[in-house]
Amino acid sequence: MIAEVKRTPGGAILLDGIALRDETVAKIKETIVAAGNPKICLATVLVGDDAPSHIYVANKHKKAQEAGMVSRGVNLPATATQAQVEQAVAELVADKEVHGILVQLPLPKHLDTEAVLGLLPAEKDVDGLTERSLGRLVRGVKGHVPCTPLGVMRLLQSYKIETKGKRAVVIGRSALVGLPQMLLLVGRAADATVTVAHKSTSDMIEVCRESDIIIAAAGAARMVTAAHVKPGATVIDVGVTRIDNKIVGDVDFDAVQSIAGAITPMPGGTGPMTIACLLENTLEAARMLGAI
Repeated sequence: MIAEVKRTPGGAILLDGIALRDETVAKIKETIVAAGNPKICLATVLVGDDAPSHIYVANKHKKAQEAGMVSRGVNLPATATQAQVEQAVAELVADKEVHGILVQLPLPKHLDTEAVLGLLPAEKDVDGLTERSLGRLVRGVKGHVPCTPLGVMRLLQSYKIETKGKRAVVIGRSALVGLPQMLLLVGRAADATVTVAHKSTSDMIEVCRESDIIIAAAGAARMVTAAHVKPGATVIDVGVTRIDNKIVGDVDFDAVQSIAGAITPMPGGTGPMTIACLLENTLEAARMLGAI
């Protein structure tokens, strides 16, 4: 549980991803120190010069180092061929000193993303995005869970927001967030009743207003308004849209924060927790590979 609970001007609990991320990083560092400071290595593969991707990867390396991990970055030009990218990934897979590998998405359009991700063994797939990792999640087999959905669950758990028997709606059905989020919520640990909504959902407002938990992951700026939220509901914003060089979420925060019982800010909510859970997965990968 977060030591200090903050509230919005409208009285909702602010689900502070930055504070929880910092707690998580500190705990991981304590674990690594207690284990004798093994060199746990997170490696990233970044292709191209997309500015947001470079920022995201830099933040991941920064937090990995703060957690006492070794970080390694492989940067390739936007003109890199499929063979060059696959070779870079294969070398990291074969390197016994590397425990977790993250391929920063999206890759340039001329590259086959599935072929690249398919090179990752489940043990080193700390982003949890390969067919092997998602298959384990579906089957309930131990493995790495996609970082953003896992971060959402950590926020719910840390702020003691009840999920058992509650109605939840996940807006968005991507393999990156929406579908794994649904699986985590409907699983026995969370035990929620889950609806997955998307662009063809005709009664979106009604579906949302029936829900105790709303997780917006559609990438549609401010689509969740006050009309979508019943009083006291928990609202978690995963979507990211850039408008006039500003980050905007899927939730109209100003309108919703006076109705919701708990809400994430954007930025500062699920984004920091994505990085925290990447480091959690990397620590677990090191355990699975016998490094700790």
